[in-house]
Amino acid sequence: MEETDVTQFVEERPEGDDDARLKAILEAIVYVTDEPLSAQQMAAALAQPLDKVKRLLDGLVADYAKPERGLSVREIAGGYKMSTKAEHHEAVRAFVKKLTPPLKLSLAALETLAVVVYKQPVTAPEIMDIRGVQGAGVLKTLLDRKLIAEAGRKKVVGQPILYKTTKEFLVQFGLKDLSELPTIKEFEELGRMELVEETPVEETPIEETPIKDTPVQGSLIDETPVQETPIEEAAEPLAEESKSGNA
Repeated sequence: MEETDVTQFVEERPEGDDDARLKAILEAIVYVTDEPLSAQQMAAALAQPLDKVKRLLDGLVADYAKPERGLSVREIAGGYKMSTKAEHHEAVRAFVKKLTPPLKLSLAALETLAVVVYKQPVTAPEIMDIRGVQGAGVLKTLLDRKLIAEAGRKKVVGQPILYKTTKEFLVQFGLKDLSELPTIKEFEELGRMELVEETPVEETPIEETPIKDTPVQGSLIDETPVQETPIEEAAEPLAEESKSGNA
C-alpha cells in the first residue's frame, strides 16, 4: 500500500476547512505517537507554519480539558502527549487491576530513583551514603529502563560517574519539566499510591547472598525485589581480613 502524502492531503482541502482538518490530523498524530512530539516537529513534517500548528495544538489542549473528556492532551517533556485525566486515575487503576496482575517498581528502585531525582547530578557513592545500602543492581535497572542516564564524571578523586533523570522519566511520570516535580513528601506518597505494593524487601549481607542485577523486562515496572547490601555489614568481613593479615 502506498504511503499517504499528508502534506498534499492538507493542501488540497478548501482554505475555509483547512484549520479543522489540520487540527484533526494533529489530534491523530498526538494519539498514535508514543513519544511526545514538539510543535516544531509536527509543523516541519506537515510543511505548515509553526504559529498555525501551535495555535491548533493549543485548541486541542483546551478541547480535551473539558470535563466531559476522559483524556487530556498535555505538553510534556517539550512535546504533546495524550493521556488519561488525573481525576479518573483511581477508576482506571481499579479497572486495570482486574485485567492484569498489579505491577510495580521495587521499593529499592523507587528509593534510588527518588535520590537521583532530588539530588541530581549525583554519584553512586553519594546514593549509597544517603540510602545506607549498596545498590549497583538497582542503578543498572534504572539505567536499562532509561529513567536515569550518565551525566559526566564528578571532578573528585576517582572521578565517579554522575547520574541524572532522563526525558523518559518525564514521560513516564507525566511531567512537562523538572520544575513540576512534587515535594519529597508528595513524591513518597505518589510512590505508595501508584507503584509500590506492601512487599517486604530483603537487604542481605554480601557474604550470605551476592548482589544480583534486577532482570530487565522491557517496561517501567518490575515485579522482582532487588536484594541490597547494608554498607556497615559489608565492611565487617573486610575489617576481619585486615586484622588477620596484620597478625
